[in-house]
Amino acid sequence: MTLNLLSCKGTAQETEIKKTTTEIDVSEVTESVFPEPIGIINDYGQVFTEPQRAELSKLLYDYDIETTRQIVVITVDSITPYTNIQKYATDLAQTLGVGTAEKNNGLALVLCKPCRRISIATGTGTELVLTDEICTKVIDEKIVPEFKNGDFYTGIKNGVITLIEKWN
Repeated sequence: MTLNLLSCKGTAQETEIKKTTTEIDVSEVTESVFPEPIGIINDYGQVFTEPQRAELSKLLYDYDIETTRQIVVITVDSITPYTNIQKYATDLAQTLGVGTAEKNNGLALVLCKPCRRISIATGTGTELVLTDEICTKVIDEKIVPEFKNGDFYTGIKNGVITLIEKWN
């Protein structure tokens, strides 16, 4: 089950510099590049406390049950061998099978705290409502300001709540 995902991205406190990069074909990447899914909150970067994970999980599971739209939050310590967080988030969401194949209605919010980068990857069904412009605005206005205060959980939670409101 492969989902065709589109992405929008933002960077926390940095300006993107155009670099020559090698595109990575996800079919050629070994599965070890992507972590094994552990649920709707995949906090591999250990950004959240247990109560924060539980609260965010409940919010996302309830939304999934009510709408069949799936939002997954993933934190990682590295995006290697990728250099582009947007491409990483899209390939990761496809590999994990976020959303339903019939509706292509998944959304993956990927944070690499050490990289100081965040991305939102959306399925083509999701992209009809949550455009790149909307996702970028959510990152810039709801998530990054909290990150600048050192509050990663509140930034992610505010971003998720805003995305849910805009998706309804």
